[in-house]
Amino acid sequence: MAEPRWKKRPEGSNWGDFGPDDQKGRLNLLTPQKVLQGIAEVREGLAFCLSLPLDYPGGNAMNVNRLPPILRPLLRKGGVNMNYQYQWIQEGRPDVLSDDLAILHLQYSTQWDALSHVGALFDANDDGVPEPLYYNGFSAGGDVEGPSELEDCGIAGPIKPHSTSCAHALGIERMAETCVQGRGVMIDLHHHYGLGRTHVGYDQLMRVLEADRVEVEAGDIVCLHTGYAEALLGMNRNPDPAELERLAAVLDGNDSRLLNWITDSNLVAIAADNYSVEIFPAGHAGDCCSVMPLHHHCLFKLGVHLGELWHLTPLAQWLRANDRNRFLLTAPPLRLPGAVGAPLNPIATV
Repeated sequence: MAEPRWKKRPEGSNWGDFGPDDQKGRLNLLTPQKVLQGIAEVREGLAFCLSLPLDYPGGNAMNVNRLPPILRPLLRKGGVNMNYQYQWIQEGRPDVLSDDLAILHLQYSTQWDALSHVGALFDANDDGVPEPLYYNGFSAGGDVEGPSELEDCGIAGPIKPHSTSCAHALGIERMAETCVQGRGVMIDLHHHYGLGRTHVGYDQLMRVLEADRVEVEAGDIVCLHTGYAEALLGMNRNPDPAELERLAAVLDGNDSRLLNWITDSNLVAIAADNYSVEIFPAGHAGDCCSVMPLHHHCLFKLGVHLGELWHLTPLAQWLRANDRNRFLLTAPPLRLPGAVGAPLNPIATV
């Protein structure tokens, strides 16, 4: 067995519990038995698409660093490869072909965060000097690296062969390899708290679970319905930044009891239909603590993947109308080696 890359692990973390080189985190609990539990929830054969169109939210009002996807046709023999007719070069051919490419900001719309998305400074070597690390002690700059030159970032210019960002460990492909299929559990925050901005801590969450008789068990994938993505659809790719700040429930990552519940529940992932799952920025006094404490707790400490901007409203409404909160969830991200996040088209089957 390989030696761990650390002498001490963060307090409250599970580093090493699934092995010193583990890159799946809590997805290790997504066992064949959990898949069978998810399949057992399929009674009607109805499927729900849980992805927004990937050109939503529109613009960059939500995040100035992330831009909508760009679709372009490929080139073919010096021409535009859209509605390309073979008869242009050889008479009598009936074929018409189109082929295109996409430039994607991978966390622009419906997405999963890889475990390489958020790390932290931590003194894992116990030498008094904190190092930038990710889940299970994988290192920034070694296990997760990228180009150092500004011109090698974004889409401003040509990409040089050496400029590729790459998570050699904890890339999103590790999540995709598990297939991410199992039992989903809906927590309908929108039904109880409406569409206004509400900070949901442990007490507020427990009231919802009790009122709706929701039980979250080890290996479940939790989905949080807030109504945020449904509201985005109504903005028609032109979201109002001020309106976004007033929208929907968000988890309070500063609530230690809420974080402890995530630990103790042994859930394997959390997907929300809002922008960041949690309050962002977290609003700590001073600069001692993470600006995203729930991301820090889930991605860095526990290996719990986070999903954002899922479209959950039609599913949540159907489940409530049928007095249910569980379903089969199939939600693998794009199997893009080295990426720190990826879009997906999750499917719920009831």
